[in-house]
Amino acid sequence: MKKIIFLTLILLLTYRGGLSRDIGETEILTDEGIEVFQNEKFYLLKKNVRIVSDNFTLTGNEVKIFFNKDLYDIVDIFAKGNVNLNSPAYNIKSSGKQIYINIVTEEIKVEGKESKLYLENVEMFSDGQIIVNNLSGAFQIIGINSILNSEDIYITGENIDGIFSTNDQKEIVQLNVNDNQISNIKTDDLDMYSKKAIYNKKTSIIELFENVKIIRGSEIITGDYGTFDTIKNSYKVKSNNTNKVKVVITNTDE
Repeated sequence: MKKIIFLTLILLLTYRGGLSRDIGETEILTDEGIEVFQNEKFYLLKKNVRIVSDNFTLTGNEVKIFFNKDLYDIVDIFAKGNVNLNSPAYNIKSSGKQIYINIVTEEIKVEGKESKLYLENVEMFSDGQIIVNNLSGAFQIIGINSILNSEDIYITGENIDGIFSTNDQKEIVQLNVNDNQISNIKTDDLDMYSKKAIYNKKTSIIELFENVKIIRGSEIITGDYGTFDTIKNSYKVKSNNTNKVKVVITNTDE
């Protein structure tokens, strides 16, 4: 994410037209003006707010901007009401009912139904909450209809969390997926289902727990515990004392 919000040294407030923004300036457009709360250290922008800087564009119905020493010393930004954030400079695009950005910790939080966050080569969706911290690489996708999609993996589950690498390509180095019903992890040639899944890049192993089902081509294997070795491209399925592993092979020959 890097630093998304960096309102540099000039703050330019306009009312729907008139002045044009120069490089290095941040332009704020609002239908109902600006309220400054000096003691609480924030200013409030209402109705059809649009903030444009060199690095990003943010729109929403209401935006609250918290500062430290003065109006330019931005600490947090909280926007609500059909919020859209677009930062081509940092390959970020996001939308949701609410978006919260912490400048110090470099954290972005998107909340509400049909929340979306596109970060580098990763797409995240949820009807609950999406949180990404750029400094640590930590991420969370919480709520129904939660999805993480990248070039080589597709994940669904009620709670998806883990850690991205901090390089330009957001590679997953740690992953936890939980769902009271069933979660799903898809790779190019494997379809995996379970209530819980864990992945660690150091071991290159995806572990699957409870109601495990692995589908590869015409093979369907079910059991209580499974592992998939992402390096060897091999998998195993085991059962507990009360159930047996079940293998179904469909003959696809005509």
